Amino acid sequence: MAREQAMSARKERNAALVEVMLLAAMADGRVSQRELQTLLSRVLERPEFEGTRSEELNALVESSVVKLAEVRNLEDLLASLRRRLPDHKNRMLAFGLAAAVALADQRATKSELGLLKTFQAALGISEDEVAQIIDVIENGGSLAEALGEPLERLYAEVMVLVSAADGRLKEAEARALVESFAADPLFENVSPERAQNFVSEAVAALSAEGLPQRLHVLAHGLTTHAQRVKAFRLATKIAFASGEPSLAEQRILDMLQATFGLADDEVARLGREG
Repeated sequence: MAREQAMSARKERNAALVEVMLLAAMADGRVSQRELQTLLSRVLERPEFEGTRSEELNALVESSVVKLAEVRNLEDLLASLRRRLPDHKNRMLAFGLAAAVALADQRATKSELGLLKTFQAALGISEDEVAQIIDVIENGGSLAEALGEPLERLYAEVMVLVSAADGRLKEAEARALVESFAADPLFENVSPERAQNFVSEAVAALSAEGLPQRLHVLAHGLTTHAQRVKAFRLATKIAFASGEPSLAEQRILDMLQATFGLADDEVARLGREG
């Protein structure tokens, strides 16, 4: 049931992301080939759409076009977008995707700029965030540069992967996990509430996207050797917290080692430290 709910939420979020891009493309009354190409390329670069088959994507675009054609009240549509994009990261992503499409022809029309301002207000995007996103787009960068996960969030996810190695994370385990990493100096600037959000987001992402995709995200988010060593050290602490790691926990550690490209002697040292 939890997995079905997570998959349903993923589909609704992705539909909302496609809708904001289509709205940006249609804002000036026509959809150029460049805007359509930008829409598709931005979708393909985002992990949120990982595993979506081409026919599924085509069906999603077509159904979104039909839905938008039936909209009579923009405020109702914006309310629907807010419901399907419940957290700030997804709202930032939606604005970034819309801006990428609006700027696909090198300059946005007055209608497109007006729509972006409407999205900004409706989704709660700050002026600084808008400037950051626009700067990345204008310089040809990936939205990942503007939407990068906080390192603390990625470190927390590594621990969640180990804690959930048996396939699920109990509520008591989640609380213990929050308490353990909240006391770590790495998380000194993270409030307990934010720590709990990190854990909840990591559990939801793992359920919706699966372990291979989350390892892919970690590999792209933790890019330096020092960051990867820190992450693996945290994972090791969780795995050895109750003695020797279980077979499932050791499997996760092995996968993290391979994902991060850590040498056997380095892993052995971290294990002794843990």
